[in-house]
Amino acid sequence: MRKQLYFWAAFLWTGIIAFFCLAKFNSVPMGNVSNMDKIVHAFFHFVLTFLCFLYLKSRANTVSTIKSIVVSFMFSVFFGIGIEIAQELLTTSRHAEVFDVLANVSGATLAVALIFLFGLNTKIK
Repeated sequence: MRKQLYFWAAFLWTGIIAFFCLAKFNSVPMGNVSNMDKIVHAFFHFVLTFLCFLYLKSRANTVSTIKSIVVSFMFSVFFGIGIEIAQELLTTSRHAEVFDVLANVSGATLAVALIFLFGLNTKIK
């Protein structure tokens, strides 16, 4: 039951990221925080990496924690790169940015660090 929940949460979150990164918005209030879009990118990929890790770790007892972490991290990073390429090639209102990719990697890295710090030795069902 949990693995289905983790799967659908990761799947839905992936769709949310794709929508917000590819949709055209006329005006998005970002507040007065400098580089707020980079913080949003990092948050998106922090959550994505964590949800993917939970799903992969819940799949079977034979899946190692390290393998789950690596696959989750790599999926998040390559998905982020793919979104940036799609922004450049498939939209007229959005453009690829190297700093967005770096923000994505930062969010994924933070998720991995927190998994190592707080969850590596715990059994996630």
